[in-house]
Amino acid sequence: MPELKIINLCAGVDNKVILRGINLEIGNGKTILLMGPNGSGKSTLAQVLIGNPKYKILSGKILFNNIDITDLPLEKRVKMGISASFQIPPKLRGIKLRELAMAILRKRGEKNPDEKIRRLVKEMKLEGFLDREINVGFSGGEMKRTELFLILLQNPTFVILDEIDSGVDVESVGILGKVIRNELQRDGRSLIIISHTGIIAKHVRIDIAYIMLNGKITCYGPPTIVLNHVLEHGFARCKKCEGICYVD
Repeated sequence: MPELKIINLCAGVDNKVILRGINLEIGNGKTILLMGPNGSGKSTLAQVLIGNPKYKILSGKILFNNIDITDLPLEKRVKMGISASFQIPPKLRGIKLRELAMAILRKRGEKNPDEKIRRLVKEMKLEGFLDREINVGFSGGEMKRTELFLILLQNPTFVILDEIDSGVDVESVGILGKVIRNELQRDGRSLIIISHTGIIAKHVRIDIAYIMLNGKITCYGPPTIVLNHVLEHGFARCKKCEGICYVD
């Protein structure tokens, strides 16, 4: 049974239609890779799934564990276990990382918040960042590691990682990949990893890869084959698809 099921989803922002009939299923404990060029609708899909009120659903449904969440607000989706990272993480001036981390864990009733924070900070090599304002003066890799750190503190069951490898140095991609494997995939969480390069796929397990173009899913297939095809040919083949093509 799929944990998340998207049925003929059409959505947009600022009176512009961006998603044009998305159909997608993500099974329990599965990780999918969603690729596509800039402007293809990948980030819009992430925002719609998390419930950003700026993005309007025009038609279709989103089911999470067989519950219709199409009209649920962001707060209720988060309580159900859905979490997402930002493509461009915001700078939170005046708020230190330690303060937000402790607030998240206390709200969740964590018995040993200090130990939880110490363990994750060490694994993600964020020592020295706890008493700094969140993302202020951080590099691209540091911001993405901080985003993932905050997501893990929320203990979600379903995670959407939007461009987790974009603008990130090689070392940080390796750290992010290791943490995704150890803290998310090993525990059986479901993931949508959005990327226009697919670099992160070298470090994590991907069950199936999809290509999005012009607000539609156009191609899908085994991750290694899809990645190699995109690296060699770009998205040209998928542009020629009528309906959805299987890449083999």
